[in-house]
Amino acid sequence: MITSVLAANRGEIACRVFRTCREAGIRTVAVHSDADANALHARVADTAVRLPGAAPADTYLRADLIVKAAVTAGADAVHPGYGFLSENADFARAVLDAGLVWIGPPPEAIEAMASKTRAKALMGLPPLRQDALTEADLPVLVKAAAGGGGRGMRVVRRLDELSAAMDGARAEAASAFGDGEVFVEPYVENGRHVEVQVLADAHGTVWALGTRDCSLQRRHQKVIEEAPAPGLSEELTRELCALAVRAARAVDYVGAGTVEFLVADGRAHFLEMNTRLQVEHPVTEAVFGLDLVAEQLRIAEGHALAPEPPRARGHAVEARLYAEDPAHDWTPQTGTLHRLTVPDGVRLDTGCTDGDEIGVHYDPMLAKVVAHAPTRTEAVRKLAGALERATIHGPVTNRDLLIRSLRHEEFTSARMTTGFYDRHLTTLTAPAPDPYAPLAAALADAHGRSRFGGWRNLPSQPQVRRYAVGGEPHEVHYRHTRTGLTADGVRVVHADAGLVVLEVEGVRRRFEVARYDDQVHVNATTLTALPRFPEPVARHAPGSLLAPMPGTVVRIANGLVTGSSVEAGEPIVWLEAMKMQHVITAPVTGTLTALPVTTGQQVQVGTLLAVVQAA
Repeated sequence: MITSVLAANRGEIACRVFRTCREAGIRTVAVHSDADANALHARVADTAVRLPGAAPADTYLRADLIVKAAVTAGADAVHPGYGFLSENADFARAVLDAGLVWIGPPPEAIEAMASKTRAKALMGLPPLRQDALTEADLPVLVKAAAGGGGRGMRVVRRLDELSAAMDGARAEAASAFGDGEVFVEPYVENGRHVEVQVLADAHGTVWALGTRDCSLQRRHQKVIEEAPAPGLSEELTRELCALAVRAARAVDYVGAGTVEFLVADGRAHFLEMNTRLQVEHPVTEAVFGLDLVAEQLRIAEGHALAPEPPRARGHAVEARLYAEDPAHDWTPQTGTLHRLTVPDGVRLDTGCTDGDEIGVHYDPMLAKVVAHAPTRTEAVRKLAGALERATIHGPVTNRDLLIRSLRHEEFTSARMTTGFYDRHLTTLTAPAPDPYAPLAAALADAHGRSRFGGWRNLPSQPQVRRYAVGGEPHEVHYRHTRTGLTADGVRVVHADAGLVVLEVEGVRRRFEVARYDDQVHVNATTLTALPRFPEPVARHAPGSLLAPMPGTVVRIANGLVTGSSVEAGEPIVWLEAMKMQHVITAPVTGTLTALPVTTGQQVQVGTLLAVVQAA
């Protein structure tokens, strides 16, 4: 019997495992890097063990440290979570060799399926040979053999781009998964990403728990997932489930796993088998009424599954909330998460809580929000409404993208494909701030100032406040009169530091306001308070390349020194933030006149990386 579980992971993943363990009366052990010493998963566990020595980005890849932590803390089982070492057969063996229970598939099954190249060979689908590719084979996808989550993936549409794409994918895969192996496969455009959740015990029973659709992806990273996959024929659904069971039985699989397919023109193309729980597993849990982590624990203890899985009921949709800025090429965002709440009736899985700092070392996902309802239409509507009413105060997020995607006609009619964001991202991310949000922010601020005797101007003199919304400045005017605050075009019904009610053309509108230093949140709109008179801005030389995010300089192009000639678009510096690499390229053809950074250097937003003087 399992009495204590160490989660070999961090953040939302570890918190998810701990929740089920607590409900089962099982003690929990967290591991953490120095950067995660105060992270939620380390705080909620019964015991937390520091992983010493390694850099924050690599700490959770140290199998030896994690096994030692389990033994030291008295854990008798290890749950790998998802990501990091969850698909590492050597780690599974090390856990078993230490006399601990491994809450995952046998190492041999991981070895067979965790490498996508070996999995394809097992299913009779060898990858493409790089040296044999021709223009007729394009486009192709360069893909990491280990891991997932969109890391180590590049679409190649020209043969002369292949070598650089493979180099970049190798570096990113090695950083994220500790394995730089990559391979090439055909890139099927405008297909649907469909997967099947499998669950197998050690007694020969394998469940196929229906389908999930994960077609809404940006840069190969899933954004919105749902179960079951809508619009598939019964015949195709049966085929997908049968193939998934076949893959599991082929390697004597035990535990939870996911078999992924690309569906195009009514045909299923095998992609890979992930030998772990997936980030999107909650939608399957909602539809089947299961706790998949609890099932993993029972299987690890030797219990048998029932001959047949429970019946599916209703529809579930999940949205991933990321700290990223669409106005700046989706760069990961850092800072304090002041508040994160969602309305009752939806599920929130997160590794953060109010007041936590969002750093640069790990994935920028803040939370997953899941809605379940009797029908797809109801579930989609419920999730979009919950996200709209959620309180998210802190770094900029992709919330607006999620809401607009869920309400887009192509998604609501279930006609989406993996090319959804290629077609619609520009319109889905077009700025559409609430025009009354700056006024509400100003009136709330005015109430706060009035408490400290700030109203000494003449009543007729208009007050002016300036805010930036999505990078664009907005100036608002209002007056403080003997009867209260007034503004042109609206009637101010109520105004205090936290709530403003305006009547606009006879319609009352409520604005909840929260301020944290210069950051102001008005309902779902984030504003930055600006000084009334703009301060002088620091000047940079033309051609200056500034860091778009905090991160680490992981590479500088070979041979580049001050005085080197560069072509427009030529890579100069590679930054890594939250396990993703970002290439900084020359804006023009010219001469590199400054290169003040070095490999391994930590940089902040706005740090000067290089200067290219135009020819």
